[in-house]
Amino acid sequence: MSILTSPRGKVEVVHCRRTESQDIYCIKNLIRKFTQKLFGSLNIIYLLEKANLAITLCNDKEEIMAHATFLDYPNWNVAKQDDWVSVFLELDSEIPCTPLNTLFMHIFVAVDEYSVGCCKEIIRNVFKAVPELHFIFLIVPSYMSLGSTLITVFDQVGNIPNLTYDEDFAVYICHRHSHYPQLHIRKARVEDHDDLMPIFMYHNTILKETYGEYFLAELIEAQDEENHAVVCEVEGIAVGFMSICSRVNMKLLHECFDLGLFHGLCIPHPDDVLEPPQELNVQESQDAELRNSSQDSQKTVEEPLEHVSSEARKRESIQGKIMEEAAIEELSSIVQSGNTSEIEDLENLGQESTEDDTSYCVSNVSSAASVSLPEETSKFRPIYMGASAAFCIQLFCIDEKHEARSLDFMNFVFSLFPDKNFCIISLPHLTPEFVLIQNFVKIVPFNNCTLEQDLYVFHRAGLLKTINIRLANLSDTPGVENLVSTLMLKKSILEDLKQYNEARRDPDGTPLQAFVADVAEQIVGVAVIRNEMDIEYIRSHYNIEDFIYFSHHQREEHGHLYHFALNPIFRHYTKFFLKEILRLSYKSCLYYPIYPQFRESKFQISYAHSLTSALHYLVPVRPRRQIVYPLEKLGINAPSKAVSKDLLSYALNHTNRKLTLEPKITVNAKIVVVGASNVGISFLETLVFCSHLKFSNITLISTHGLPGKKLLGTGQRKFLASDVWWRC
Repeated sequence: MSILTSPRGKVEVVHCRRTESQDIYCIKNLIRKFTQKLFGSLNIIYLLEKANLAITLCNDKEEIMAHATFLDYPNWNVAKQDDWVSVFLELDSEIPCTPLNTLFMHIFVAVDEYSVGCCKEIIRNVFKAVPELHFIFLIVPSYMSLGSTLITVFDQVGNIPNLTYDEDFAVYICHRHSHYPQLHIRKARVEDHDDLMPIFMYHNTILKETYGEYFLAELIEAQDEENHAVVCEVEGIAVGFMSICSRVNMKLLHECFDLGLFHGLCIPHPDDVLEPPQELNVQESQDAELRNSSQDSQKTVEEPLEHVSSEARKRESIQGKIMEEAAIEELSSIVQSGNTSEIEDLENLGQESTEDDTSYCVSNVSSAASVSLPEETSKFRPIYMGASAAFCIQLFCIDEKHEARSLDFMNFVFSLFPDKNFCIISLPHLTPEFVLIQNFVKIVPFNNCTLEQDLYVFHRAGLLKTINIRLANLSDTPGVENLVSTLMLKKSILEDLKQYNEARRDPDGTPLQAFVADVAEQIVGVAVIRNEMDIEYIRSHYNIEDFIYFSHHQREEHGHLYHFALNPIFRHYTKFFLKEILRLSYKSCLYYPIYPQFRESKFQISYAHSLTSALHYLVPVRPRRQIVYPLEKLGINAPSKAVSKDLLSYALNHTNRKLTLEPKITVNAKIVVVGASNVGISFLETLVFCSHLKFSNITLISTHGLPGKKLLGTGQRKFLASDVWWRC
């Protein structure tokens, strides 16, 4: 809530929220002739469909006071959507604008009496909502003045020509530091006690009751080489606190959590045992043969995938100053995924596992893949002999007004431990997710884990802001091979990459695109998309219009995500990767299907889709209840084959331009559902189809497993959900 005062002294209490479709009528009423001269004649519905971020400012009566829309490419056709960076760097090379830190304002409207205050409030909330954002550009015809409102937040940079006709346009810029600046981080001092205690008491009084009134001052005084206390300050007042320690119980962590992704959070050592004994490998091979022989002539090979879940919450916040060169050097100490050893350089860093947060495994069925729950096939656990490479956050608190800048702590904290590459934090399961841990990777616990805590990890290299998303080329092949070397469907990914480099399309003519993410000239991510060819089927079988208006999306703007692999160290850039895929490919929507292993006594195949680590950032689309058409009786009146054809059942996941900057909260509370009946499955669907929530700890207790998971007899299936519209 903020308070705006008009020049006549009238006061309005306002708040910002994301724009909704029902706001369109009021937004249109705020458009003036001057607005059209600045931004052009715009279709508001179309603009909102393609916007990355749309903000509406309302008063306490929910009346719309102002609106602004932001996209990741410029308006007025002054640069191509996929190639604007070079144009703006030529305009002013001192402005380090990148797709990661830049947005463009495409429209702003406001109630005239409060327009200045509304503009500043919206800009402040945009910088708050997008922590990576540093620049907002505004482009208007060069002969137009900005007026008395926009000129208060934008400064002119220069002029650039239009691509299609002879006219210049003025470029204006708005900087973060003028509205919602980064936090200043420093070592804590005893005199910070009085500023910090109200923040601690607002959240929790247990520490004061347990350790006394001056526990914080004592903690600050007790700093040494292994224990540090840091604060963030605004205008000389401490608004956040973090206590960190280099002493970590590595033995306990190795017993409870699967840390193979990060080499056990240890420095590589020659005596590390990273591979299972040969006898165990032989036994596993024999077990696999027995399992395969029991599948008749169907050959099924299952390998558990390592998954990284991300996000962490309450006691941490870190920033400071870390030299980019030093961070790049630290990348060479990261470990690769699976059971492999440490990464000796950034190329090997790409070999870390890049699977989804949920504990899935992929099964190859007749040269294809489907998703199923994992089965532990080995008791082997690596043994790490090296010294600890991690420090932990013991205590963290920050004023909620500045919580969005929590990551600012990280640079400074890592500078206090130059020999440590990992920052970790453990939290109780029921701790609400906070901003800081959304940048961390959640570690998968072992089945016999006795700790009632979740573990989160952040790597030093995750602070690098030089990540670049681009179309792949032939020279990227070795880097992609390193990245996906431990994935089951690596062959499919590499074949698609080869097909893209050779022809840019499939043999059947379907357009194909491959993208890579690179950091310090090393490949850390890869994605492959095709044009979505079953738009009519998706529209008729899924409630996709809960998320988009189909009429405002061209057929070629729908993309199908086949592969997405990103090094878990950079997992907090997943949404940015997806946003860049949409921008560079001129797409507005992406679809990703997940196929069950069995359905109605038939094998389901996934057409070589690899399980994607981006699943957390996609939204599940609820299937429609279907009409069973008597096609023979209907004759020429039957629906088209594109609608009525019987495709393999799948769960549909989706993202679009509107969702690329939408927050998604993880709920770690343990939820147990007993019985896979219609009621049980319906309850699970209600949780799963929450588009802005992810429930990470759901357990279903069912004697016969999930519906469709096993090939059951008719009598057994009567006890399970069997309705036509259940699409698990």
